[in-house]
Amino acid sequence: MQRTKIMGILNVTPDSFYDGNTYTDIKKAVEHAVEMSRYADIIDVGGESSRPGSEQIPADIELKRVIPVIKEISKKTDTTITKISIDTTKAEVAEEAINAGATIVNDISALRLDEKMADVVRKYDAEIVLMHMKGMPKTMQLNPHYDNVIEEILSFLKERINFAVACGIKKEKIIIDPGIGFGKRVEDNLMLIKNLDKFKILNCLILVGTSRKSFIGTLTDNIPPEERLEGTIASVAISVMNGADIIRVHDVKEIWKAIKIVDAIKNGWHN
Repeated sequence: MQRTKIMGILNVTPDSFYDGNTYTDIKKAVEHAVEMSRYADIIDVGGESSRPGSEQIPADIELKRVIPVIKEISKKTDTTITKISIDTTKAEVAEEAINAGATIVNDISALRLDEKMADVVRKYDAEIVLMHMKGMPKTMQLNPHYDNVIEEILSFLKERINFAVACGIKKEKIIIDPGIGFGKRVEDNLMLIKNLDKFKILNCLILVGTSRKSFIGTLTDNIPPEERLEGTIASVAISVMNGADIIRVHDVKEIWKAIKIVDAIKNGWHN
């Protein structure tokens, strides 16, 4: 059994819901990436916030934020051990990021927003994360509704996988993400975590991102993001037990410790 991989979040944005404006300075961002690389298998660099209610930004602004950081991370970390991922929906940003050292594209639109994205992923033989999102970040949390959340998201991801493969992307390069918090009610998020094993039928690695998200706050007397670490650890542990292969988190050291225990329980342990 493979151990669970950790994707560390590096938001170089002024407006992300938890760490906005913390790593907008290149030096600080790179230092944090190097620190995370001790525990993370992937560093996911994002230059555009996708928090509920956020607006899209032009590609040139996104490029200015992420490319210098990715170049420096590539120089200062061993990218054969810790991969770099670019969190973007724009083909232009993805291509520049790949040229700067990224090998994974984390596209929250699942190749829907930029018609050139699939070509970029295929051209560079990059890995691609296909995520489910109902609507767009600006509107996704305005009264989302599902008749059957598992079936609807399974159907969506299956269609997106087929689309990617039809565009020439290798199936083994595809990672799926059910999109916790992206156009989901609290009960939808809980249902997805509880039923992650149902997504194994798609034969792709499963990525889950619950880190400090609002459903954790809602379930714990509306505590703010900075107090949601314990809830994050609980949701991560259950996600891994239920089939998550990759966990996307802010707190890589703390999650690394938790996952070590979960993996040992799940897979067995030999001294």
